[in-house]
Amino acid sequence: MGFEKNVFINYPFDDEYKGLLRSLLFSIIDMGFEPRIALESLNSGEARIEKIIKIIQQSQFAIHDLSRIKSKGVGEFYRMNMPFELGLDIGCQRFKGDKWSNKKCLILETERYRYQAALSDLSNSDIAVHNDDPAAAVREVRNWLSTQAKVKVPGPTHIFGRFTDFVTDHSNDLEASGHSTKDIESYPIPHLIDDMRQWVSSNPWSMPNKA
Repeated sequence: MGFEKNVFINYPFDDEYKGLLRSLLFSIIDMGFEPRIALESLNSGEARIEKIIKIIQQSQFAIHDLSRIKSKGVGEFYRMNMPFELGLDIGCQRFKGDKWSNKKCLILETERYRYQAALSDLSNSDIAVHNDDPAAAVREVRNWLSTQAKVKVPGPTHIFGRFTDFVTDHSNDLEASGHSTKDIESYPIPHLIDDMRQWVSSNPWSMPNKA
């Protein structure tokens, strides 16, 4: 897939976010797009920032989750990677020109308006809220991507239902092949994306016929 189908996902690397990330990856694939993330390939020889810049330039769409920009405890720092990568994406759209001027991005947060305390330059921007709920994240991403890309896809409830079906089937398949619960929780992202593609290909959805 090319530039017009690539969706860069800028997300926090923590265990609590895994459920949200998996739902985002699946919904993007189920809609016929290609999720692009820094962990899509396991190459320790390539600097992470260079990989991210390359992916940003290869992606017309981007999802930036700022839900971890607030520290949780005393002595804990803000998570700055996500707003930094958002800035790189906006800079690419504004200054690179040509096809990159058509780049679109969705900003996600846990709570509405909270981001303004840390990133006031985004005031008056449209921010989607997921409340750390995978179903809500799928709804926001589905509605945004289908609108921006002008594609007709099933509703978010249908897509999320397919995601839960995939999770069940995938867990059963991995357990049958000798994976423990811990193995499944730490299943490599590149393999997960490939498995999602295969499941979606084997379980195509069809749009309901109009009366």
